[in-house]
Amino acid sequence: MSRAPPDVVFIGKKPLMAYATAVMMHFNSGSNQCTVKARGQSISHAVDVVEVVRNRFFQGKLVIKEVKIGTELLGEGDEQRNVSTIEIVLSKND
Repeated sequence: MSRAPPDVVFIGKKPLMAYATAVMMHFNSGSNQCTVKARGQSISHAVDVVEVVRNRFFQGKLVIKEVKIGTELLGEGDEQRNVSTIEIVLSKND
């Protein structure tokens, strides 16, 4: 099993503030960059997390460096389906 890179926060079904706290802790630990990743219905949740962290907690000190969108093929055989993905790269603006 491969480990996720340490600078990535994967968005799922937890409350928004759980992910916002994870992103804040990442930046407060001294890192200058963090990637928020999500797929499917969690994409809008990821955008909400990024906006809350940028506007409420860092008040303009974070910038969106890059946004990548894509598609992943999930499932096998007849169960295969396309699922949208998003990666939002945040960077400190000191």
